[in-house]
Amino acid sequence: MIELSHITKTFPARGNSAAFKALDDISLSIAQGSIYGIIGRSGAGKSTLIRLINGLDKPSAGNVVVNGIEISSLKEADLRKQRQRIGMIFQHFNLLSNRTIFNNIALPLELIGTDKATIKTRVNELLELVGLSDKATRYPAELSGGQKQRVGIARALATNPHVLLCDEATSALDPETTRSILELIRDINAKLKLTVALITHEMAVVKEICHRVAVLEHGKLIEENDVFDLFTNPKHPTTRSFLSSFTQRELPDYIENQLSATPLPKGSAVLRILFKGENAKAPVIARLAAVGIEANILHGHVENFGGTPSGTLVVAVASDGLAASAAQAVVKQFDLKVEHLGYVA
Repeated sequence: MIELSHITKTFPARGNSAAFKALDDISLSIAQGSIYGIIGRSGAGKSTLIRLINGLDKPSAGNVVVNGIEISSLKEADLRKQRQRIGMIFQHFNLLSNRTIFNNIALPLELIGTDKATIKTRVNELLELVGLSDKATRYPAELSGGQKQRVGIARALATNPHVLLCDEATSALDPETTRSILELIRDINAKLKLTVALITHEMAVVKEICHRVAVLEHGKLIEENDVFDLFTNPKHPTTRSFLSSFTQRELPDYIENQLSATPLPKGSAVLRILFKGENAKAPVIARLAAVGIEANILHGHVENFGGTPSGTLVVAVASDGLAASAAQAVVKQFDLKVEHLGYVA
């Protein structure tokens, strides 16, 4: 649905400020119907990237293609038409305080000349979709932050877009409201088959609903992968640092501090087993016991990645090569990933 090819965006020098390269040779693909996360620290280039996707900015080099149309080469009149197929929700809602909730949602339809009967039908459908049917005649000042964001989502969907862009859409919300908004976005993605591109610096948001994620740093794409694989096995040092507090993948200190790279007398081999999806239910410990391998559980947890249960289990088994190899072979029968981390006394 969205294809970025070798995108570079440089802002020219102004006054005492030198020219600034906000994006540097970014290439990525966002599959139709997916929820795609773009994460990075402040200044990484996330917001610049989303402005290129909806045509608010043009790249200095490279191509932006949305639903088969090259956005970056369109003239203004054609670009306005194409933007009708790209919805946008913002961190601070951007609602008009002097218009009712109904009229805020209706605004995009009014701007493209939709007749009143169609507007009424469409707005009422959207109010029901976002759970605000009883708020149609209210004004933004009368709503909570979560309700305002629901209005923003309904407004973004008014013109039946193919793509929904979310720019830090939950950053101004409390954790409970954030969860409800993420559930709504996931529900909309499933019901309407929308492609969602979600920009955030909140790892919990990405882990909760995204299917795939890209990591930006200083305008460069440093890593991209499925959410589970990126969170459980980040490749880039910056990604590992960035994600470590969210994945719980790091070993507890009491294990890390005594871990040895070589076998220890009367010690144990330490294995980390990574679970995903249906395989998270695999009876690994029981199967190990059935073949005579005693596994001591050292650490474990289960998380949810984009609606898929996933987890990590760290176990210790006898350090002789036979037991460790046999244990790894048993685990792999369940199509699970297993890592040999080292040895403990």
